[in-house]
Amino acid sequence: MRRAAAMVIYLVFSATANSAVQEREINYESGSVVLRGSLAYDDALPGRRPGLLVVHEWSGLNEHARHSARRLAEAGYVALALDMYGEAKQAHRPREALMLSTEIRTHLPLMQARFDAARDLLRTQPNVDPTRIGAIGYCFGGGVVLDMARAGENLRGVVSVHGVLDTAAPAKAGAVKADVLVLTGGADPYVTKDQVDELDRELKSAGARYKIVTYPGAKHSFTNPAAKEYGGKQFDMPGDEYNADADQRSWHEILAFLERVMK
Repeated sequence: MRRAAAMVIYLVFSATANSAVQEREINYESGSVVLRGSLAYDDALPGRRPGLLVVHEWSGLNEHARHSARRLAEAGYVALALDMYGEAKQAHRPREALMLSTEIRTHLPLMQARFDAARDLLRTQPNVDPTRIGAIGYCFGGGVVLDMARAGENLRGVVSVHGVLDTAAPAKAGAVKADVLVLTGGADPYVTKDQVDELDRELKSAGARYKIVTYPGAKHSFTNPAAKEYGGKQFDMPGDEYNADADQRSWHEILAFLERVMK
């Protein structure tokens, strides 16, 4: 049974002189688990605006997800970088990341409960229009937002960025309510062309509104400037590599998609 999110808000980041973007840490709950997210918004903008959930990579809620939330806030959205693992757990080795991400990805009800707790929290924010909620996910988080779309979550749109594409629960005909944008690297060793083609067939068969964009030469984690240092060295994953061109092009693709689906 889903519980309403209980929250405590702490101001942890003050706007710089050139920005009105604020960032606040938020504690909320799913079942008995305390989740620790980060909310970003531009407090100079009046009225309610669309809300976006940002789902982190497999290492946990990190600076990359927080940075994405801040950029989305600068673009006029209220963005919640959520916590899928609880207590803002961070993985520092591949085995830890695999254990934490597998627990979520192999238990759809648990994934949905954690996602819905963050969605419900975001919808209650006074500067958010609760009828205009979307989600963007990176790597592991890309798989999460795709699975939430497959499950029929009531979202305006979801964006998977160098995300996991395979699933144990393919979309059924008519189930996908959200518009879907998938951005993937053409040289990503962890996401094969066969997987991209299979997703294409799945979404087409389900009657979803979707677009898949492949960036030639881009490897995994192409939007994360720390990909090679953090993923490549610390996680011993040489397929992780930042690509400035793919990052810039994908950001413009994301903003254009959000502008359309969040109207």
